[in-house]
Amino acid sequence: MTPTLLVEDLRRSFTQGSATIEVLRGVDLAVNPGEIVALLGPSGSGKSTLLQAVGLLEGGFQGRISIAGERVEALDNAGRTRVRRDRLGFVYQFHHLLPDFSARENVVLAGLVAGRSEKAANVRADELLTALGLGDRLDHRPSQLSGGEQQRVAVARALANKPVLVLADEPTGNLDEATAAKVLAEFLSLVRGQGSAALVATHNIMLARQMDRVVTLHEGKLVPA
Repeated sequence: MTPTLLVEDLRRSFTQGSATIEVLRGVDLAVNPGEIVALLGPSGSGKSTLLQAVGLLEGGFQGRISIAGERVEALDNAGRTRVRRDRLGFVYQFHHLLPDFSARENVVLAGLVAGRSEKAANVRADELLTALGLGDRLDHRPSQLSGGEQQRVAVARALANKPVLVLADEPTGNLDEATAAKVLAEFLSLVRGQGSAALVATHNIMLARQMDRVVTLHEGKLVPA
């Protein structure tokens, strides 16, 4: 079985004055098709740095990254854009919705960027938002939605193009405990339902245990939780 995500000897360091800070010190990770892996670690441990590398959002890394069997770490800007558009979905702690667009439009835009027809993008958006309990909120703008509802829209946007890999960085970190549990359960159900793999960064062990496997980022390397 070809892993959906394969990371080998990934390294990242930063220079502050005369000091070199090694954030990632040879990370190895494989996430198989349909598998949801929780990435545990306290704030500042490098979880976001690892997700940025895997998501092709930042350079300066050493090592190898393969997504669905394709080596991607050395792609040019056009290649990185293609992979992010066609194979990846992103959910962040803060929803980053476009404020002047409705819930439906925020999700539809992701489909249009990927080349879906407007009709297909609208059908997919309505399907996802309804599954997330927002069937009666499709035309509401983000300012008219609660924090949990806004994050549900962000989840729908991430899944709009049925990515092979979903990357989530503290996706419920900005929500209260009860809402976080509900949003995560809905997120996991949708990801499993469409067969995507996912890597979910969190510092919440209770939420992490709902996923298929847990790994911990410790001193720049991944260890089993």
